[in-house]
Amino acid sequence: MRSPTHPADRFTSPILPHHRASSAPTAKIGSAMVSRIRRRVRGQIAMAFFTLAVSLMVVAAFFVPVLANLPSLSTSPSRHRSPTKRAGLHKFEISKDRFWKDGQHFRIIGGDLHYFRVLPEYWEDRLLRARALGLNTIQTYVPWNLHEPKPGKVVFEGIADIESFLKLCKKLDLLVMLRIGPYICAEWDFGGFPAWLLSLTPALKLRSSDPEFVKLVESWWSVLLPKVVPHLYKNGGPVVMVQIENEYGSYGEDKPYLNQLVKLARGHLGNDVILYTTDGGTLETLKKGTVGRNDVFSAVDFSTGEEPWHIFKLQKQFNAPGKSPPLSSEFYTGWLTHWGEKIATTGADFTAAELGKILSRNGSAVLYMVHGGTNFGFYSGANTGLNEFDYKPDLTSYDYDAPISESGDVDNEKYKAIRRVIEAYALAPLPPIPPNIKKMGYGLIQLHRKEMLLNVLDELDSFGVVKSEDPLSMESVGQMFGFLLYVSEYGAADDGGILSIPKVHDRGQVFISCKSQVGRPLYVGTIERWSTQKLHLPVTKCPSRIFLYVLVENMGRINYGKYIFDPKGILSSVYLNERALHGWKMVSFPLHNLDEIPKTNHIIRSGSSRSIKFSSDGKPDRNSENITRLPAFYTGNLHIDEADQVKDTFISFRGWGKGVAFINDFNLGRYWPLVGPQCNLYVPAPVLRQGDNVVVVLELETPHPELLLQSVDHPDFTCGSYSLVESTEMGEAKY
Repeated sequence: MRSPTHPADRFTSPILPHHRASSAPTAKIGSAMVSRIRRRVRGQIAMAFFTLAVSLMVVAAFFVPVLANLPSLSTSPSRHRSPTKRAGLHKFEISKDRFWKDGQHFRIIGGDLHYFRVLPEYWEDRLLRARALGLNTIQTYVPWNLHEPKPGKVVFEGIADIESFLKLCKKLDLLVMLRIGPYICAEWDFGGFPAWLLSLTPALKLRSSDPEFVKLVESWWSVLLPKVVPHLYKNGGPVVMVQIENEYGSYGEDKPYLNQLVKLARGHLGNDVILYTTDGGTLETLKKGTVGRNDVFSAVDFSTGEEPWHIFKLQKQFNAPGKSPPLSSEFYTGWLTHWGEKIATTGADFTAAELGKILSRNGSAVLYMVHGGTNFGFYSGANTGLNEFDYKPDLTSYDYDAPISESGDVDNEKYKAIRRVIEAYALAPLPPIPPNIKKMGYGLIQLHRKEMLLNVLDELDSFGVVKSEDPLSMESVGQMFGFLLYVSEYGAADDGGILSIPKVHDRGQVFISCKSQVGRPLYVGTIERWSTQKLHLPVTKCPSRIFLYVLVENMGRINYGKYIFDPKGILSSVYLNERALHGWKMVSFPLHNLDEIPKTNHIIRSGSSRSIKFSSDGKPDRNSENITRLPAFYTGNLHIDEADQVKDTFISFRGWGKGVAFINDFNLGRYWPLVGPQCNLYVPAPVLRQGDNVVVVLELETPHPELLLQSVDHPDFTCGSYSLVESTEMGEAKY
């Protein structure tokens, strides 16, 4: 391991020139004159030394506090100068296979921290924890779908206020690497693309030089990039590098597309900002994904544990000579987890040791993630396996086993181990580690059922119904997230028939009811994307026609790979006894997402006004409740007595089935403890308030027998013990 340079060695070069002593002869000068001259020279020399000493003290007094505030992670002494000669230049550049900041060699030790996965009230807290880890740079994506949820409707407020986030980074002396997409991956719905792109006809060819797609990117960037310009480093802001696309070499090789993105970005940001790409560290991905231009830097990512310096050597082949500082732009501190999997973890010492391999030879790295945060709302993405039916939706939690946990905790072995490695290469002491944020468990929360979801069929005129001969996709009817109810009907001749839906994205719960009889619909079964088995409809002996309802849940669009074009809803014909059913009504359920201004939801509001019967002990009457596998809204209150008791908490859903939860009209995200591994949803304190906090749960299947939730002070990833397919089979066997 190469020893880090001591801070005192950085500023030892002389600041004044040396003067050679004169050699003029003195033989002809009288002895008295010589004596006087010698005394005068001695006095001048003494005065010169005194003046020099005073000057040095003044210089030290001025510069030492300034130097103490400079980034502490550059390991090279100041004698290594950038080719740029102008003093005081505010510039970030690449030269001699190094990064240079204001003429000084600079090593990036950064971390991904996504502003859209953290409430704005906690941005500064999380950034301070990253800085205390020893980071000098923050990397973040910009999700197009968060900022333009509908065509032409742009959002830059609240959790989407990227400019405020950049200003905080500047305030905390953190540089920023900005990943502007348009595709970001990130385990984020649709890889950051707005879902409305899927509703356009003819269909767009995403991530390509398709003129219509590029035109939409140009329109979006014409809004975004002017907001970025004031925050560029050359303009006094923190943004030193801007990434276009993301891991494109793992998807395609449309070089004209990449060059169009470069041209668009340069048109807004100028020619002197560093543009970069990130690709996997293989010859194939780098060939496909790099731009092949001297003015775009090619960074790499690779699995933690791979030999980094072999990949950095390969990286140099795709950068201009002298323009390839070794950079792992995604050094994985953990990994993502899908529903139905065991929570992903990586060893603290292993992760820290692998980081040390990069830093020990003056390499740069960005921790992915330094802090994962939460996929609030409906924004969690999904992956696929062998085909598009091998669907793997992501958890609501994006903890990622990162050194800073989902709720901001840093008192863990991974944070400490990584910090020790970074500290070994720091030129000044790291900031102190902040304490964990206090959390509170508020105890049991009694819920009451307020509304069966399918009761809204009595109020269809309030919601607006789309009619079509055949089923339409969710996006085609303007429903980008949440749920879409498909309604059709069939005759008595098909009573007890076999139902099949070859293509449903992602999960369709099937119900039937007799048109001429009053009563609740009957749950038949569930058809899922990953398990499209046929359903045997029960014999109803209905004298009239029979209603068929299919409630389809969008569980998150695919964010990576060749199946990324991922519309939701019923995407094929629906067959009953091998004949296609026609004549459909589609009902959108307006469950709000993060990009919508919070407002009382019509369904929840109408449901909360319904009365409900209670038994003598105050609990819901079981006969009145008639709990079945019918989706329903449940409400209750989490009461907090004092203002100083408003703390972070977690809501445990053990004993519940599957659904979505809201607190004070804020969408916490999806829960699914039946499958796991996530049992608890994180509730940040800024969502809560003193007094009553209204909890609303949309339970799709089986609520807790006593309709109880519990507020606890810790996360829990130990729910479930089987895969999605197994959960489907077991669930069907129960009923």
